[in-house]
Amino acid sequence: MRTVATDAQTTPYLVDLTPPEFRQRLFEALSIYVEAMGYPRGTEQSRAPMWSEHLHRPGWRAVGALLPNADPMQPDSLVAVAYGYHGAAHQWWHQQVRDGLRRTGHSPRSVEATLEDYFELTELHVLPSAQGHGLGGRLCTRLLDGVSAANVMLSTPEVAQEDNRAWRLYRRLGFQDVLRDFTFAGDRRPFAVLGRRLPLDGPVA
Repeated sequence: MRTVATDAQTTPYLVDLTPPEFRQRLFEALSIYVEAMGYPRGTEQSRAPMWSEHLHRPGWRAVGALLPNADPMQPDSLVAVAYGYHGAAHQWWHQQVRDGLRRTGHSPRSVEATLEDYFELTELHVLPSAQGHGLGGRLCTRLLDGVSAANVMLSTPEVAQEDNRAWRLYRRLGFQDVLRDFTFAGDRRPFAVLGRRLPLDGPVA
């Protein structure tokens, strides 16, 4: 389904990506991820198998933002992407967050309640050249529309005073702290784990 644009030549439009469409654009999406996150080039190759495996997880869904190509014979360019799936106990991210919550003193009951029924917003990235036009919020809203889980959770790098577009977006959408200054295995940067209840237009907590 195509979103109506005010200027079809310059305004990205959103599309739901099926698994075959996502596979076709996998390295285009990974390039956005690497640039947005500041990872070194070549990271795409190591992350491709993991992103491909995620396609098979329960509840997987993805949304992309496409910029119309001036040449009608060429495909429109992917400038933003978001995807996620239902979290489960055997998944790496779930296990990492569970261990982090335990180490920071959360009770077993609290840990279980936090991780009982959630949708993991695994990736949400916008090319720097396409940022500042509300794409992140549109992607997040569309991705989470109709998700059946009780909560949504995500992780994002810590930044001073939460002063970047990602943090402002998540706070504006009502995401609250679950775990702060957490280091995932394989990444030296501290991350925050954030969450909120679904649907997005419902109560935050």
